[in-house]
Amino acid sequence: MDASPFPQGYPISRRVQQIPASGIRRFFDLLASIDGVISLGVGEPDFVTPWTIREAAIHSISKGQTNYTSNYGTLELRTAIARHLEARYGVSYHPEREILVTVGVSEAMDLAMRAIVDPGDEVLAPDPAYVSYGPCATLAGGTVVPVPTSQFHDFKLQANELERRITPKSKVAVLGFPSNPTGAVMEWEDLEQIAAVAERHNLLVISDEIYDRLVYGVEHTCFAALPRMQERTILLGGFSKAYAMTGWRVGYAAAPAPILEAMMKVHQYVTMCASTMSQAAAVEALKRAEPDVQDMVASYDRRRRLIVAAFNDMGLRCFEPRGAFYAFPSIEITGLSSEDFAERLLVEEKVAVVPGSAFGACGEGFVRCCYATSMDEIKEAVVRIGRFVDRHRAGPK
Repeated sequence: MDASPFPQGYPISRRVQQIPASGIRRFFDLLASIDGVISLGVGEPDFVTPWTIREAAIHSISKGQTNYTSNYGTLELRTAIARHLEARYGVSYHPEREILVTVGVSEAMDLAMRAIVDPGDEVLAPDPAYVSYGPCATLAGGTVVPVPTSQFHDFKLQANELERRITPKSKVAVLGFPSNPTGAVMEWEDLEQIAAVAERHNLLVISDEIYDRLVYGVEHTCFAALPRMQERTILLGGFSKAYAMTGWRVGYAAAPAPILEAMMKVHQYVTMCASTMSQAAAVEALKRAEPDVQDMVASYDRRRRLIVAAFNDMGLRCFEPRGAFYAFPSIEITGLSSEDFAERLLVEEKVAVVPGSAFGACGEGFVRCCYATSMDEIKEAVVRIGRFVDRHRAGPK
């Protein structure tokens, strides 16, 4: 039914009208209409959730643990998360006051924004960055201020670029490293400079560290572990990527108690709590799935090296991503826009990638390629991409 009973059309919120539909989703819809596609588009592990984790959820259900949990999440899971963070990064959080279990990190990001952002507050975020950061800030009433990053600096956020964009309205800086879409990693010395800016201008920091376990040849730095940063940081983490648990929808936030309590207020009215059986599975992941994580990381590393070398060999300049499971090659030599490249590649060679422009203006001229797929599919995909690049090397015909 197309007709609206309202003379001016249905009264959709202005904030919702301001945010664009996800550029990633549009390509997934297009992909579904074409047979025989090799997808380098979906940012999802190709591994099945390890059996020990699945078994824990099954056992939870068999015992009848199918009721709501505390709004904060089960104390068992919060305690396990606190122990995990202290053991890995030396940051100490009280499980009863400073940790909240969420429906994935996406919900945690939304809660963080709504808990701390007032209308007119400015939220600084890297460009390119994950597609939800800007819309979450907008929906909270904030104004998004993109901070450009570039291949020249391996897409690391530069402290001087961040500081240059700070105004009296600046309230929050968002970090997302290892990065989706670029695979960039910020090491301790890089983040120290960001921390100095945050301290100098009294910024809160939301640090999305969902890919913390997927790093190659470097150590992940937890932003809250830097001196004096824990008290101004909302640390977001989860289980989707490292434990191949995307569909389980369980993440967490760790933050100073007053901020955590504000986030919980929103959470209790929006979702009540994360799935009970998913929380049981997450406890098992932290207790016993470390060997599985290591095996998956080693496999991703082999695929990473193969795809990056292939891109550089065919002339698609690609810096070495040191985290997550994405490569972000430049398509400059084709003369095509990111959207044209992705659309034509899908139609002509049946390979799906995501245009870099879906992640911000600084993503134009690049495409995101997820290597969380089989080695055989990656090998075939780069052959097809190579043919495509050869045809379009001089620009569009």
